Amino acid sequence: MALPCSLNRYLLLMAQEHLEFRLPEIQSLLSLFGGQFTNNQETYGKSPFWILTIPSEDIARNLMKRTVCAKSIFELWGHGKSPEELYSSLRNYPVEKMVPFLHSDSTYKIKIHTFNKTLTQEEKVKRIDALEFLPFEGKVNLKKPQHIFSVLEDYGLDPNCIPENPHNIYFGRWIADGQRELIESYSVKKRHYIGNTSMDAGLSFIMANHGKVKENDIVFDPFVGTGGLLIASAHFGAYVYGTDIDYNTERLVGKNQKWRGPDENIRANLRQYGLEKYYLDVLVSDASKPSWKKGTYFDAIITDPPYGIRESTRRTGSQKEIQKGIEKCPESHVPVSLNYHLSDMFFDLLNFAAETLTLGGRLVYWLPVYTPEYTEEMVPWHPCLKLISNCEQKLSSHTARRLITMEKVKKFEEVVWEFDQGAGQPREGREAPQQQAAGGREGVPGQQPLGTLPVHEFRALGL
Repeated sequence: MALPCSLNRYLLLMAQEHLEFRLPEIQSLLSLFGGQFTNNQETYGKSPFWILTIPSEDIARNLMKRTVCAKSIFELWGHGKSPEELYSSLRNYPVEKMVPFLHSDSTYKIKIHTFNKTLTQEEKVKRIDALEFLPFEGKVNLKKPQHIFSVLEDYGLDPNCIPENPHNIYFGRWIADGQRELIESYSVKKRHYIGNTSMDAGLSFIMANHGKVKENDIVFDPFVGTGGLLIASAHFGAYVYGTDIDYNTERLVGKNQKWRGPDENIRANLRQYGLEKYYLDVLVSDASKPSWKKGTYFDAIITDPPYGIRESTRRTGSQKEIQKGIEKCPESHVPVSLNYHLSDMFFDLLNFAAETLTLGGRLVYWLPVYTPEYTEEMVPWHPCLKLISNCEQKLSSHTARRLITMEKVKKFEEVVWEFDQGAGQPREGREAPQQQAAGGREGVPGQQPLGTLPVHEFRALGL
């Protein structure tokens, strides 16, 4: 099917890292900037070369100002599985689209990029000389050219079986590079204040992109820890806020010292990167008992809940059974810390997100899983939240964690669904909500609503 004439084809050169996270990030960012990820897009699975159809170059540039999963983007002029096919494709490319970049007053250079194979300088020059049929009229400038063109060759994914000839060859005009340098400049190794579970900088930016965080948003992390996720959101211009139950972490008290240094706190971390103006506050608070008035406050909730390994899962409470409604304690009372089961934690998290997110706001969080027992039906859900993506990061042969992204699509209504034990069916007189899950499946038979799964089905990393 022919593409609309208003859409141009672009070649996206992807990084070969966090492969499962790449597609949801690009989809989210295209949606954020007014583009749309259609069935015409060619992603080639694990290949680093993707062909996208994007309405304008401005959207392509905006995409590259955010993505950490892509290296570069090119306006695609030609594509073939052999040099002959590439040259034929280039001859068919509209000359009027080439001329603005090839006129006599311009300067340019041509680069050769290969994936999974190294070429000699002689081979590179030979490929550049073969493009002499293109109407280049400008001067070559290798140091500061106005326009950069690239020949990109794909030799497959197997480093132990490199073919003689490339599987695909592309030619295009370079548009922009991605934000891969953020991974190094925001590395936790250089950060003033970190903890046992501080999030990797690359994954922090991926989570912010999955959450479609944008300028002037309000982003909340209910398990803030040392604030690594807040930093990524603040970099994109969002105002950030967080809570955590650990007083020692949030109020600067160390385990072996009375006070931490002046730069060992979340606010100082943001100050380190020139982002302090986006810091709203961080409170010591129990995520199981949110102290918020009813309302929609947040554009995104981005968090990494504790799994009970390096950080314990805790909530406030009492060892005694206390009847509901009489839990009020004097201000001087320090509550006892109790175990916080993972099933309860995710129930509270999704319920809180459904109530406090703005319509269209996103919840992004990590779900620990025991791989041999994992099924898609174990992913928690809520009638107000639509599952957008579910990406796996392997931790060992039998454990993993999954990055879950959900979007609020309905206004919050607190509903308690009573299910017969183990049956997964609503009791008489009640109707179960339709579940929107990955791949557009609705009403998954036998799928239980959030909070009814046995605790062992939420087992954290084999616990």
